[in-house]
Amino acid sequence: MQDTLMLSKDFLQLTLDNPVSLAAPFEFTLGQHTQVSVWDTGVIAFEPLSKTDAQTKSIVLSSAVHGNETAPIELCNQLITALLSETLIAAHRVLFLIGNPPAILNGTRFVEENLNRLFSGAHSRGEGLINAERLRAQKLEQYVDRFFNAAPQGGDRFHYDLHTAIRASKHEKFAIYPYPHGEPYSGEQIMFLAACGIKTVLFHHEPTTTFSYFSAHGYQAHAFTIELGKVMPMGQNDMTRFIAVKEMLTRLVSGRDLELGEFDASQVNLYQVNRSINKQFDDFSFTFADDVENFTAFPKGYILAKDGGTEIKVEAESESIVFPNANVPVGQRTVLCLVPAKDYRLV
Repeated sequence: MQDTLMLSKDFLQLTLDNPVSLAAPFEFTLGQHTQVSVWDTGVIAFEPLSKTDAQTKSIVLSSAVHGNETAPIELCNQLITALLSETLIAAHRVLFLIGNPPAILNGTRFVEENLNRLFSGAHSRGEGLINAERLRAQKLEQYVDRFFNAAPQGGDRFHYDLHTAIRASKHEKFAIYPYPHGEPYSGEQIMFLAACGIKTVLFHHEPTTTFSYFSAHGYQAHAFTIELGKVMPMGQNDMTRFIAVKEMLTRLVSGRDLELGEFDASQVNLYQVNRSINKQFDDFSFTFADDVENFTAFPKGYILAKDGGTEIKVEAESESIVFPNANVPVGQRTVLCLVPAKDYRLV
C-alpha cells in the first residue's frame, strides 16, 4: 500500500479503495524531514523528524464527517498530496482524518447515523456500538487521543473540522466555536478564521456531541466546526473559493508567519445562540420555505414553526436561524436561533 500511495500521492483514492479498513497500518519517511504514519483508512499523520522549540503545534484537519460534503475532502487531499510530494514540508505535527469513507462512496451525509452526533462517548450510549458510524466515531476519538497525547509538553493544539452546509447561507463561510465552559474565546483564532475568509463565527451555548467539541473540551484544543459553503458533488466544487483557506492552512502547517492582526470586531460577524429548538412531535414543520438561507433574520413575534399544534415564535427583537432541519427524529434539534454576540471574553 505504501508503494501505491507514493506512486499516486492520492491518499483519498487509497481511502476510497479501502473504505472500511486497511490490511495493516504502515509508516515511512520523506527525505530527512518527515515521518509519515498511516494508522487506518482515512487516517494519516505527518511529523517533523527534527525537533525544535518552534515545532510545538499539533494540528488535526478532519473532513468527510459527512460524506457528501466534498469540498473539504478535496481541499485536505490537496494538502496531503503536497506533503507527500514534498512541495509542502510540515513544520508541525499534522493529523488528517477522512471521517466517513463509506458515506463518500454512497454520496450521502451518512449511511446509518449522523457521525457528527456520536462523539464524546455518544457512540456507546443507548443502543451502543450498533452500526459502522458508531464504531468509526469511537476509532476517530482514539486517533485524536493518540495524536494529542503524544504532543510536545505545553504545545498548542488545533482541530479544524471542515464541512459544507446543506443549504445556502447569507454568510457563505462560517465557523461554530464550541461551548468553552466559562473559558475566554481566542481573539487570535477568530482573526485566523477571518484570514481564511471565514468572517462569521457562532458561539455555541452548550456542550454537544460534535467532533470539534470533543477536541475542545477533552484536549483544550482550539477547535471549530467550519462550514465552507454549500454541498456539491465530488469534482464539481469551485476550488478557487477556498484559496484563502488553503493558503492559511498551508502557512500553519509549514510554520510560516500567519501575519495576523490584532482582534478587530469590525472585521467579523459574531453571533451567539439564543436558543435551540428541539422537535417534540412528528408533525413539526417550519413556516418558511426550504430554500431560506442560513442566517436569515426574523422579527419578534414571527411564527417560525409549528409543533404538535404549538406555535413557536421569535422571542428576541430579531433572531437569525441556522441549520434548520425539520426531518430529524423527535427529541433532536431542528434549528438554532441566533442573536448578535455580546459580553463575550477574549484572550
